[in-house]
Amino acid sequence: MSIGILGAGHYLPTNVVTNHDLEKIVDTNDEWIRTRTGILERRLATDDIDTSDMAYHASVEALKEADVKAEDIDLILVATVTPDTAFPSIACLIQDRLGAVNAAAMDIGAACAGFMYGVITANQFIAAGTYKKVLVVGAEKLSKITDWTDRSTCVLFGDGAGAAVIGEVSEGKGILSFELGANGAGGKELYLNKEEHIIMNGREVFKFAVRQMPESTINVVEKIGLSREDVDYLVPHQANIRIMEAARERLGISEDKMAKSIERFGNNSSASIPMALSEAVKEGKIKDNDLIVLVGFGGGLTWGAVAMRWGR
Repeated sequence: MSIGILGAGHYLPTNVVTNHDLEKIVDTNDEWIRTRTGILERRLATDDIDTSDMAYHASVEALKEADVKAEDIDLILVATVTPDTAFPSIACLIQDRLGAVNAAAMDIGAACAGFMYGVITANQFIAAGTYKKVLVVGAEKLSKITDWTDRSTCVLFGDGAGAAVIGEVSEGKGILSFELGANGAGGKELYLNKEEHIIMNGREVFKFAVRQMPESTINVVEKIGLSREDVDYLVPHQANIRIMEAARERLGISEDKMAKSIERFGNNSSASIPMALSEAVKEGKIKDNDLIVLVGFGGGLTWGAVAMRWGR
């Protein structure tokens, strides 16, 4: 059985916050943010929009693109570090709202690598014959755990959601290989403190990311007997343009082969990969039969990658 993505969707709040807007509330400037992060603006959800709302809207679009009814979903997995409340889970909230009455539901906590953990978990459930269709969502309202007085982190993050429906696809397409990993010893480099604010050791996270993203990408490609030159499109976690470019250069992939939404949306944690994927598909940058790699890393420290032949 071949298992892949049947359809993807994403949702962004309409509220745009530019670097110039941030200059008014914290000691920073547009040039500093642009040169160090590649971010020009980000979307921040208003008080009346929470994580579950964004997850719901992205899911509706993914179901539509997949031509799958909500009641045909067997399992909902939502990757998030910013749930509306500790419980019920976002997955349960959107199960009810979508009308996915036959679906089991749970959230996944793997920070920015959460969507990768979700996709691979979905793949395993389907491969085992337990479920046929799984909805995987990455959704974050990072603005509610951002310290807006910390200029080293508050310029990075944005809100949004992305979703994908996972199911059986044509032979030779879909997920070809994957990798998951974690290093709990590095948890101190990126975490949520007691005040529920993001704390990050930028230097250490940078070193980890520029090593792990190319390594994981090469690993999943080599597992299927191919090389980095065979990759048609790379969808990395949109963490920081310097991390993304360093990884791209180490892989030897041209700039037009890498998804890049960070300048408009910022770092959306678990939502960044499905958002970038959904946008790239809609813009025709990912085509039928392309070999694509999704790769992410995050707090934990965690990481994950998937090599996939695109198409149904």
